Amino acid sequence: MPPILRTCRSVSTLNLGILAHVDAGKTSLTERLLHAAGVIDEVGSVDDGNTQTDSLALERQRGITIKSAVVSFEVDGVTVNLIDTPGHPDFIAEVERVLNVLDGAVLVVSAVEGVQAQTRVLMRTLRRLRIPTLVFVNKTDRGGAQDERVLEAISEKLTPFVIAMGSVCDVGTRDSDFRPYGAADVAFTARLAEVLAERNDAILAAFVDDETTVSYGVLRRELAAQTGRALVHPVFFGSAMTGAGVDALISGIRELLPAIEGAADGPLSGTVFKVERGSAGEKIAYVRMFSGTLAVREQIGAGKVTSISVFEHGSAVQRGTVVAGQIGKLWGLTDIRIGDPIGAPRETLNTLREEGVPRGFGSGEVGFQEGAAREVGSPRSGPGGGGEGCYFAPPTLETVVVPRRPRDRAALHLALSYLAEQDPLINLRQDEIRREVAVSLYGEVQKEVIQATLADDFRVDVTFRETTTICVERLVGTGAAVEVMHRGDNPFLATVGLRVEPAPVGAGVEFGLEVEPGSMPPTFFKAVEDTVRVTLRQGIHGWEIPDCRVTMTHSGYAARQSHAHAVFDKSMSSTAGDFRDLTPLVLMDALRQARTRVDEPMHRFTMELPADTFGQVVAALARLRAVPQSSEIRGSTCVLEGEIPAAMVHGLQRQLPALTRGEGELECAFDHYRPVTGAVPSRRRTDCNPLNRKEYLLRVKRRV
Repeated sequence: MPPILRTCRSVSTLNLGILAHVDAGKTSLTERLLHAAGVIDEVGSVDDGNTQTDSLALERQRGITIKSAVVSFEVDGVTVNLIDTPGHPDFIAEVERVLNVLDGAVLVVSAVEGVQAQTRVLMRTLRRLRIPTLVFVNKTDRGGAQDERVLEAISEKLTPFVIAMGSVCDVGTRDSDFRPYGAADVAFTARLAEVLAERNDAILAAFVDDETTVSYGVLRRELAAQTGRALVHPVFFGSAMTGAGVDALISGIRELLPAIEGAADGPLSGTVFKVERGSAGEKIAYVRMFSGTLAVREQIGAGKVTSISVFEHGSAVQRGTVVAGQIGKLWGLTDIRIGDPIGAPRETLNTLREEGVPRGFGSGEVGFQEGAAREVGSPRSGPGGGGEGCYFAPPTLETVVVPRRPRDRAALHLALSYLAEQDPLINLRQDEIRREVAVSLYGEVQKEVIQATLADDFRVDVTFRETTTICVERLVGTGAAVEVMHRGDNPFLATVGLRVEPAPVGAGVEFGLEVEPGSMPPTFFKAVEDTVRVTLRQGIHGWEIPDCRVTMTHSGYAARQSHAHAVFDKSMSSTAGDFRDLTPLVLMDALRQARTRVDEPMHRFTMELPADTFGQVVAALARLRAVPQSSEIRGSTCVLEGEIPAAMVHGLQRQLPALTRGEGELECAFDHYRPVTGAVPSRRRTDCNPLNRKEYLLRVKRRV
């Protein structure tokens, strides 16, 4: 008897990210794509504040994208979910979350400004994550626009595996237009064959033997295949303002980027990449479904889905289900957080991909590392860590948020908790003793946005303390400590011994046992491990210790004892609380023995400046503790590279115009941590301090 076959209903969807450096025209391109697809009747303007994706009042006031937004349109039967992302580096966390759900991307480059700092960061990450990417060179209608120069910069600074898909006429004028290449363009087909042959031996052999034997149709199919594997990046030119080149880009999106056809009746698997609050304060989760079907009234964890909207024809439409490939908005999941899985974890799908399934979405397999592989590496374990993976540097700044009216403290904490749901990397640090809240930041613009959001959305007026740099602590050596039950001044019914050792950068916190797993109840071991991870957020100097190995070397507990009437006696029996309270004391003793050093974040900079200002710029860099590492004279321009402490970047940005007569250009991005020289900076602790044993025990006693 033949096996019973299940019929898989599939949906053809392309989840497409629009990414760019700020002001490259990414949101304007989104508007033009929606207009060309017939979703909107009139193209909105960023300057006028009437675009589809910049819906926040603050976005319209400032003319920048702050939150990612989803809109959709159809192309030849494929539903394209277009995700507009922020371009300003202060909001890079929004981009990071979107990367986890993309099938493809369009990277927008300005034809006037060319390849910029954020452009390079984004392209490195897109290539490393193998996300199929098209490049759109925008603003060809603007004065100063250049096509050939920008194409050369893309090839030199982003990737050599690019192919221009057409030519620009009347560049730099309002009449600028884009003419796509075709089979009759001999130079184009030769260049196409040359680029594709680097990754296809059959095409290389045929091309070397007789280039006329490789048909144009074969080349286009191979171009789509290599683009879909993120090996080659086609480049289109045009103007989002005039619409030039946009039709060709839409054709390229349909032909060259891989639409995903997920099985609607496969195993349930999705991920939450965005959380927001509705008008009534209800939590709304944005989910990308990779497999299966999620229906209204379905139980997810402790919550139940009460309503679903799916993006179709330009907006979110209420539906009873959201299926594989689609992006949906979910109501009813009150405990949901960014990065939470829906159904089965994605590791199963990652395994399938490694076995040959085409790459179509962010894998979550990689994260941020310092040094040469700084784009990606292992999952983040550094400051503000968490989530599925980290593709960009963690925040390196923090500040204390202070309400102008003391009576607003409770409202401030609630408001910041809501903001942390939407952006976990602000990493709230609550100091119960001083009644203060600190947040992590990427930059000063982000701080201004937080202030405006608190005032506009929550009616809480705040000020900020001085912005400070977030350092980390690294173990210098190995240390060990033990506290034994009923010995010395150990007041807890628990025995805990811990050894701490350095771990490689990016390894995270590793916890292991040198005692028998059956020597204590599992809840006691879990209490120790959980407390170790929490305690390491504030090392000896108050900074997080992101990478170390912690081994439990001793354990012991008092077995459950009862009175004659079988009433549990807490004073005679160990509880998980005993282990949670004792572990910080033991761990800090071990850390003191091992010793720690404080490392500060360093940024790598590239600066272009007039050659005659080189001397005074280098002198200023020395005052800012920067280290120039290479310089090159190119005519009247000098290109200077080096590294500078993150704490000094803002000062360099402020001084550069005066130092270079306004002609200096600076690119700067986090690169690594290095040991602090001079006075060691300390961070105020937010918990009862286990470094002071007497004070700690007194606070624990009061709490109990």
